[in-house]
Formats: sequence, C-alpha cells, structure tokens
Amino acid sequence: MLAAACALGLTLAFEFGSESTWWIELLRYAPFLAYLLPAFVVLGLTLWLGWTWRVMAVGAIGLMMTQVMGLSLGLGKAAEIPEAAATAPADPASVRMMTYNIKSYRAASRRDGFDQIAEEIGSHDPDIIVMQDAHELVNSGLPQEMLAVLPHRQLYSNGQYVVASRYPLRDCKPGDIAFGSGKQTYVRCTVTVAGNPVDLFVAHFITPREGLNAARHEQIGGMDDWQQNFASRLTQAHKLETDLIKRDRHRPVIVAGDLNAAEHSPVVQNLLATGLRDAFSTAGLGYGYTVGHALKPGLSFLRIDHILVSPEIGVRRCITGWRGASEHRPVIADLVLPAKMGSK
Repeated sequence: MLAAACALGLTLAFEFGSESTWWIELLRYAPFLAYLLPAFVVLGLTLWLGWTWRVMAVGAIGLMMTQVMGLSLGLGKAAEIPEAAATAPADPASVRMMTYNIKSYRAASRRDGFDQIAEEIGSHDPDIIVMQDAHELVNSGLPQEMLAVLPHRQLYSNGQYVVASRYPLRDCKPGDIAFGSGKQTYVRCTVTVAGNPVDLFVAHFITPREGLNAARHEQIGGMDDWQQNFASRLTQAHKLETDLIKRDRHRPVIVAGDLNAAEHSPVVQNLLATGLRDAFSTAGLGYGYTVGHALKPGLSFLRIDHILVSPEIGVRRCITGWRGASEHRPVIADLVLPAKMGSK
C-alpha cells in the first residue's frame, strides 16, 4: 500500500509541480534507482502476502518505470507532416537536427577528445548541429577532425555556442538570459530551409550542480542555495519565453540545447507554453536520458537536453547518441519542415 501511494504521489507531483514547489524540482534530479530499488524490495516482500498486495507492488513499479521515469512510446508522431506542411506550395523538407553539449574544456584535456566528438557527429551527419559548452571551439575555431565531418556548413559562434548548418544562416545574434548580476546569453539565427525561414534558438541554462551539491551535503542548510538555483533557471526560461513570444509568429521555430531541466519541469513547461512540443516525447522511443553516465554507477538517468519545435514542424524520429564522447549524449531529431510558408 505504501509503495503504491508513494508511486502515485511522485507521479502527481512530477506532473503538476509548479514554480513554487521547489522541493518537487529537487526530486526530479534523483537517480531513478533511488525510486526503483525500494519498489522492487517491496515486491519481494509481497511474495509472502496475497495477490492483491503483489498487484499493487507491480502497479507501483509500473508507475515508476513509465510516468516517474518519463517513458516515451513515440505515439505523438501519428501526424508526421502537419497539415500546414502538407498543403504548402512546395514539398516539405526533411532536416536532421542535432543538439550537443560537448564539454569542450574536457575534450581539450583528452588526447582524442575532439576525435571522439567528431566521430559522433559524423555518425549522425546532421544538417544542423548546435553545440553548447563549446568555448574552446569559439576561441580557436573548429579542429580539423570536426571540420572534416562538417563540410560545406555555414558556421556561427558566440560565447559558448557553435551553430553549423547545411542551410543558409542569417541574422545570427546573441540574446539575453541573464540572472542576477552575471551575463548569460543564448543565440538565435534564421535558417532558410527549402525557401522557408525558420527561427532557431539555442540555449544553455545554468547547471543545477551547485544547488544539488548544497542540498546533498548541507541538507536543510542547503535548501536556500537550491531554491536560488531553481529560481535562476526559471528566470532564464521566462526571458527566453518572452523572446519567443515577441518573434515573428508566422515562422516555424526550433529551440534546442541543454536546458538543465526535465520536460515536465516548470523551466521547460514555460517554453512549451508558447506552443512548442518536445521532439523526443513526440517521436522518441524509450527514456532518452542524456546525462548521468559520468557519475557512478555509469548510467544515464536524466533527460535535460531538448529539441523543441513549433506545430508547423513534423517529427519523424528522435534518438539520443553515444555516451562516450561527452558527459552529455547528443539529441538527434529528424524533422519535417514546411516550405515557403513563413514571412521573410
């Protein structure tokens, strides 16, 4: 009974957590094994009880493995090509989009660091790739091994961001997502695909690491640090949300990057409220976890890297990539973009 109640409580908390429920946000970052192991222990104990207790224990595990852990069945891709794209005056275009937090400072410290990243990028051959935590590339340019797998791409770099595209880029510039007294930016470009201008936003929100460490090591004493950390990400999300609302709403839009928050977090929900949807939830199969494998026991357990798209854009497939080249797996989505329907 207790296991089932806990599973249901977590499901409801994760689904309906708000900006004021900072403690629910903290629970989202717990490794899923912290929830699953007790549930399996309870299941084992029910072997000495009746079938009713066993069914409840199995139901608790089912809720954990689906709702709490964020299982996607890819059922949202029923309409691969939205009606607006299907009725456009030209054929829709298929575009492979990739977002990747490459942790370039760590890659630079390994002998084959950039070789591994280049190999991962080349294995997916994205039409558009956006990279975060790419300071070394911004400062020194792309190394030869990365240029070799990204031929004939237009490049834009600023701050920590690199955008490489087979399609023409224009009007690229940074935007403000600062919180407190520091300077934090995202970047945006207009990408012309099959004659259609598409607004591309790339963001990397502040890491939860400091807040999580404070909560872990200082317990109650670290809660203030965690609340401030959460509030900073919310501030960044609100600023990006404002700019999304201000843009030309006639154009399709893609938002990609390391948002350092799960899809049901208010941080991401603020962006989805502008009309976007998550590509992995739409057409991904499985959990799509992107981080956690750099920690013990080496398992990815959080999906905090996202590709979000507007209703005009179809999603045929969305996957995550290899874990070995970075602390973040890349996210790769095969998108269907309408042709010649946006304003120029």
